[in-house]
Amino acid sequence: MKNGTELAQNEFVLKEITKSYGNLRVLDGISLAVEKNRIAAILGPSGCGKTTLLSILAGALLPDSGEILGLDGKAVSFLFQEPRLLDWLTVAGNIAFVLKDRFPPAEVEARVATVLRQVELTAYRNSYPRRLSGGQRQRVAMARALAYPSQLLLMDEPYKSLDLGLKLELIRQFLQVWEAEPRTVLYVTHDVKEALLLADEIYLLSAKPTVIRRRYAVPIPRSQRRLDDYTLLSLEREITSDLLQEEKRQI
Repeated sequence: MKNGTELAQNEFVLKEITKSYGNLRVLDGISLAVEKNRIAAILGPSGCGKTTLLSILAGALLPDSGEILGLDGKAVSFLFQEPRLLDWLTVAGNIAFVLKDRFPPAEVEARVATVLRQVELTAYRNSYPRRLSGGQRQRVAMARALAYPSQLLLMDEPYKSLDLGLKLELIRQFLQVWEAEPRTVLYVTHDVKEALLLADEIYLLSAKPTVIRRRYAVPIPRSQRRLDDYTLLSLEREITSDLLQEEKRQI
């Protein structure tokens, strides 16, 4: 009953998760809960264990101790820094590849057409990845992750290598698709601005051994967020200052 109560509003709950590599303690009792159909961002110094945390949630790594509630049987999709597209498939084929075992052919085609329209790539549906720019390839990867009918989407710095203008455009398109079909998102980034534009809440991880140092709620509705808004600027300064302190401790 207790676990059922904890999961009533939450997609998943982490309780005192620890992970070490040999004698190096990386995660040192991570506890957090992410509500269903909300976006949570994870910030922290390089090497603090952000990707390790995602790998544990994905089931690729087992924690040394602690408990994960709520993920049994749930579909999980991924969006990485590298597009990881299949070069021998077209744009449409890359998206269809993750859907073909989930839906009949007609529905696969409908879902592919819808997501390509949402991310403004319809004209490129028959193109191969090698013919696309870096930003277009990442947009295809984003479309593929969003087309898959997951309950949880894990994102590991998918916009890190993009310039600001392209980054903002992909964030806009991501939110356009997400708002049409919401799901729970856990999003790792180094970019405070990205986190402020995307997330409902932001968790700051400490230097190793890693704990959750702070949690910040973003008070402005997503549709009204602007990077020059005073409230967001103030929160950005606060988070950036806290992040810099953790980075100094990590050195």
